[in-house]
Amino acid sequence: MSAELAPAFSSAVVVAPRAAPVPVTPAEATRLSTVDDLVRGFLLSKRSATTRAAYTADLASWLHWCTQLELDPLRAGIHHADAYLRMLTEVGDPRTGHTLAAASVARRTSAVHGFYRYAARHSAVAGSPFTGITRPAVDEESMTSGLTRDEVHALFAAARAHSPRSEALIKLLVLNGLRVSEALGARVEDLDHDQGHRVLRIRRKGGRRARVPLTPDVQHALAGAIGERTAGPLFATSSGRALDRTAAWRLLRRLAADAGLPAAGRISPHSARHTYATTALDAGVALRDVQDSMGHRDPRTTRLYDRTRANHTRNATYAVAAALAD
Repeated sequence: MSAELAPAFSSAVVVAPRAAPVPVTPAEATRLSTVDDLVRGFLLSKRSATTRAAYTADLASWLHWCTQLELDPLRAGIHHADAYLRMLTEVGDPRTGHTLAAASVARRTSAVHGFYRYAARHSAVAGSPFTGITRPAVDEESMTSGLTRDEVHALFAAARAHSPRSEALIKLLVLNGLRVSEALGARVEDLDHDQGHRVLRIRRKGGRRARVPLTPDVQHALAGAIGERTAGPLFATSSGRALDRTAAWRLLRRLAADAGLPAAGRISPHSARHTYATTALDAGVALRDVQDSMGHRDPRTTRLYDRTRANHTRNATYAVAAALAD
């Protein structure tokens, strides 16, 4: 720049009016508003595929009922929620016609209530119609059919005769008390060692990770089911896909029938978990240890399996009397 132009340029810079700042409006977060979008968003917020599947079925039932009433789910009130829960226990699910046990109604209530809380975060509703609703009382004992010692051995024998995969699955469910989703979701790569134990890494309910130790009997059964495979689902079909819950349910019923179990028609994968819990508690394993091994967040859930709670010999009265005795 020449010496002659420098003063003029400097002066122009000084006297030039400064432009007024342009106000910036913060971008608003996109909010979901339609029922379909809210349902998809709510389900995607759940990390566990098993939870998503269960909540999908729960929400489908509620939304189907709303459709029958020509009711906009986003305008449902507490009286609608009351009527829906009463129908589940007295009339039956609107899609299947089957009445639900108190525990199933409680879980469904939790799922639908969670959906409305999610919708409230998007300002789609003012609140949940299931807030503060009276839920049916849940039994203080697990109503699942458990297995006796002889029935367990008969089931093991039937599974062994059926296939290595069947033997491995049944033994893992009974001797480790896993949920069927935890067993079926495991992969060969999840077998590991930890603190001198052979363990299986699993994903608990809610997406929590855990390591469960494997007894030599279970290790041997798993080795037979895996064969030479080094990767893939722990329990694989002939096509290489993971065995699904429906197939596992059918398999267990078939094995129970082959074993000649009297309650074969009522046996479910949860029967194995029930057997694990009651056997452990009957053997004197501390409630906290059983809770941890089963992945229960709440000890009250574990207590449902404690068949000795009504034993008067264990009543704290005797301990208190002994402590205060002269």
